[in-house]
Amino acid sequence: MRILMLTWEFPPVIAGGLGMACYGMVKSLLNLGVEIDLILPTKKAAYFPLRKVEDADLLPVRFADSEIQEKFLVETRTITLVEERLKYLGISGRPETYINYYDLLKYQSLIKDDNGKYEVVHNLITAQIAETSYTEVPEDIMFANIRDYLIGQEDIFQKVQEYTIRATQMAQSLQYDLIHSHDWLTYPAAMFIKRVSAKPLVVHMHATEFDRAGGAGDERIHKIEFSGMTYADRVIAVSKYTAQMVMTRYRIDSGKLRIVHNAHITHVKKKLGLNQKLFKGPTILFLGRITLQKGPDYFLDVAARVLEKHPRARFIMAGTGDMARKLLHKSAFYRLKNRFLFAGFLNREEVENILANSDIYMLPSVSEPFGIAPLEAMAYGITAVISKQSGVSEVVKNAFKIDFWDVDKMTETINYLIENPDVREEIGQKGMLEVQKIRWDSAAQLIKTIYQDTLDQGV
Repeated sequence: MRILMLTWEFPPVIAGGLGMACYGMVKSLLNLGVEIDLILPTKKAAYFPLRKVEDADLLPVRFADSEIQEKFLVETRTITLVEERLKYLGISGRPETYINYYDLLKYQSLIKDDNGKYEVVHNLITAQIAETSYTEVPEDIMFANIRDYLIGQEDIFQKVQEYTIRATQMAQSLQYDLIHSHDWLTYPAAMFIKRVSAKPLVVHMHATEFDRAGGAGDERIHKIEFSGMTYADRVIAVSKYTAQMVMTRYRIDSGKLRIVHNAHITHVKKKLGLNQKLFKGPTILFLGRITLQKGPDYFLDVAARVLEKHPRARFIMAGTGDMARKLLHKSAFYRLKNRFLFAGFLNREEVENILANSDIYMLPSVSEPFGIAPLEAMAYGITAVISKQSGVSEVVKNAFKIDFWDVDKMTETINYLIENPDVREEIGQKGMLEVQKIRWDSAAQLIKTIYQDTLDQGV
């Protein structure tokens, strides 16, 4: 079985939890004998043929152009680090925009017909391409949504436009049995690829726009999410929480909806002793994007209250996001000084180091489809305080689950854990043993079963 997998992130290209989720999933699928052709947002027309478990770390590259392939092999023959090799593809840490926006206007077709000629399809890029008339049938409505809403000069929409073009063109030269697409960023490409290949499509919903925005969000993204899930043959939700959101907010047919909880693949460094830690007092960690969805403002409010009673405690906010500047000013207003630290974006090694230095993990998410970071923290024996509004709360027992808005309860819980280190240690150890059983092997087996059922039913 060979899968064409479309994703926006994959280590070392990481901007959030999606990258680590795809990494753990892919490694376990490869271990089950599933072959994967991976397409990432790259500068050059390339894909990653993954056949063995170790390929998930090595990321072998294949180019559509044989001359570029030979040049790549020559120029990178002495490079051992994957990160350095990927720079050749234009990838360095996070996806970038490579095609000039106005160059995108030149692309008026995405799909080849049986004779190898390009078929002009819906106006994907801008309204400058002539309108196409649509009949009121589901498929045309779906592609009309893509035509109408995958527009705009914002950086992220330009990136998705480019990815859609590159992935669709690349997919036409590959052989695969099924398409697996992750989150809205890759849904347009997946839809076009399904249309031209007639292969079944499984879309993975890691987070909805309602989650990310903490409210209504961007109508364009909602339409793309709706279209992708409606056009797909199967929809995988990462939790019951997300599945309910998909059914109630998007009215997606529950018959094609499947739930597969995320897991973790955590390299645990030795927990540091008291004399080795960065700080002598208890350390409370927030690790995630600093956006409304993750509730970082509640973390800051709890910190201000806890520090009044326990001034030796240290709160660390690790991550980046649009609320970072606001919270920096708020921290200064509260006069938290060096007791509340902003760590910025951390790579994997830095994440492991900060986890080894932490005592309590807190994620007061307003709306969290799953949340892999709490599992990673618990793998280190760190006591986790998470919101009830998170998918991860469905799969762990040894964590404190509190409503995101209940700052009083969270403050009381953090104070209790600081004042009772023996209890904190006991709960942390129980949590560590619990999450050792929440691995990607089981989740990947469920995903492989979904693949096979989809193929067997001929959809």
